[in-house]
Amino acid sequence: MSLLTHRRVLQIAVPIVLSNLTVPLLGLVDTGVVGQLGQPQAIGAVGIGAIILTSIYWVFGFLRMGTSGLVAQAHGAGDAPEVGAHLLRALAIAAAAGLVFIALQAPIFWAAFRLAPASDAVEALARDYLAIRIWGAPATIGLYAITGWLIAVERTRAVLALQLVQNGLNVALDVWFVLGLGLGVAGVAWATLIAELSGVALGLWLARHVLGQARRAAGLWARDRLTRLARVNSDIMIRSVLLQGCMTSFLFLGAGQGDVPLAANQVLLQFVALTAYALDGFAFAAESLVGQAVGARRPDRVRRASLLTSAWGLGGAVVMGLVFIVAGGAIIDLLTTSDAVRQAARIYLPWLALAPLIGVAGWMLDGIFIGATLTRDMRNAMIRSVAVFAACVLILPPFWGNHGLWAALMALNLARAVTMLRRYPNAEAAAA
Repeated sequence: MSLLTHRRVLQIAVPIVLSNLTVPLLGLVDTGVVGQLGQPQAIGAVGIGAIILTSIYWVFGFLRMGTSGLVAQAHGAGDAPEVGAHLLRALAIAAAAGLVFIALQAPIFWAAFRLAPASDAVEALARDYLAIRIWGAPATIGLYAITGWLIAVERTRAVLALQLVQNGLNVALDVWFVLGLGLGVAGVAWATLIAELSGVALGLWLARHVLGQARRAAGLWARDRLTRLARVNSDIMIRSVLLQGCMTSFLFLGAGQGDVPLAANQVLLQFVALTAYALDGFAFAAESLVGQAVGARRPDRVRRASLLTSAWGLGGAVVMGLVFIVAGGAIIDLLTTSDAVRQAARIYLPWLALAPLIGVAGWMLDGIFIGATLTRDMRNAMIRSVAVFAACVLILPPFWGNHGLWAALMALNLARAVTMLRRYPNAEAAAA
């Protein structure tokens, strides 16, 4: 096996960080292009339509993580047919889920608009948008699996290439369809659909060799293999739903603090997103390198991979914290023009300077546990952490207001780190 070096960690991590930078750019372009139409209903329709689909597809984010861990272990064990088999199984789940969404689109969209009602004009345009984009469901969910496979085998430059091709094509078609052909909201939807289908086509082409080898895997659809796949993915899904529930409740509880604190919290959560974009690369490197070490039955390499990737993660967290201390005020001013919100956000900014340092251990341990497929431990750690968060939410905000909410969020991340760190020896034991 190749040496575990700082250079190898960076070769995996840096393309992921660059890839993440392209994600918010696409939303800005979509909004900017539709904004040229001078119709607020069109902007609202694209926004609400995108949120509905993102919320639906987000549930299947477990395919990215589960595929990454399972493929990395097969890759580390030198089992090429099983590398392809894990990807093929994940793609089968993606195809089935996507077809279900297409078949059930009417009740799904009806329920979505009941939960997030809009004006008749916005809803009509949003339905047109959704009716086009829903046909990309199998492709979008399938890309989670392909991305997980690419990370597991250390082909993160290909992840970056996929993002650049897909998002670049989306931007070009956005401009052509909306501003050139005058297709309006439907043009944005068609641009995204074509880009999604092109992205998954490129991903399948990149995976053509391993998918061809999959048919040589022993027990491709064997019950024990499918049971393991279901267990890993269900654990990750439960963990992710609980984490998202905490973030959603944080926003809802912030509304009870008043309009200005709510807006300030929304602005400051963008700092959390920036931190995630910056540190994801190192967590993904941990998934790949730890998973390969487990597959190779090398506990010593599990430890070295964990230490190397975590050292870089900690370094990134320190840099992010310093950036927020030095430039946090300027970033806030870029995100809002409201003086009241700017002043409120600055009051709570110290929490955001601490957030990377408090959260980095949990983020890195997520990557380590995914690589070792210790998904049950991840799930249980999240359940305990949610209990800590709930207790803090009940106790702190009544006495400390919005500061109490931020303290509860920090407690959640700290509890995740402590509970998973206690189970870390299981990662090395998985390689024994």
